Amino acid sequence: MSTATDTRPLRADARRNRERVLAAARETFAADGLDAQVDDVARRAGVGVGTVYRHFPEKEALVEAVAAAGYEEICSIARESLDQEDPWQAFSDFMWRGARLHRHDRAQCELHSTRPEVVQRVAGDKHELLDLVAQLISRGQEAGVIRADLSADDMPTIWCSLGAAQQRSPSDAPWERYLQVVLDGLRAR
Repeated sequence: MSTATDTRPLRADARRNRERVLAAARETFAADGLDAQVDDVARRAGVGVGTVYRHFPEKEALVEAVAAAGYEEICSIARESLDQEDPWQAFSDFMWRGARLHRHDRAQCELHSTRPEVVQRVAGDKHELLDLVAQLISRGQEAGVIRADLSADDMPTIWCSLGAAQQRSPSDAPWERYLQVVLDGLRAR
């Protein structure tokens, strides 16, 4: 379905409303998960439900926008990590920051564990995240600080297992311990 926003730029006020709705959606879905209601998003954004639907014609479009924003955020974390000089610290920081992001964002955790097709749709053919992580891993392997048999293809399974640990953890200590064990296992000996 094509909308007016697909073919021409939004007016400044409409763009601000869309940004406010998306920010509210991220906060609402982060707190309540994918079962969050559009009414709650509108209330948090300070707009009417009609404004939400004008920008996102159905809840699934809003969920995809939230997924896309989360994907961009984790890619941004990976890019920032690549700027670090120390290869192990870069990889480790990426893992910790990404884990904390997902720990406090229920929607991103649910998207990756129960709706991976949505994440795949927003990532498309780019595979930017895995490309960035492959660079982090390669730098670490070249420096001799990451085990030689780790590949970027291993990372989705590692992330999913960490997500499962986070979902079962009433506090941060158990999943943080798990992530430390994983990182210790990924470090070259």
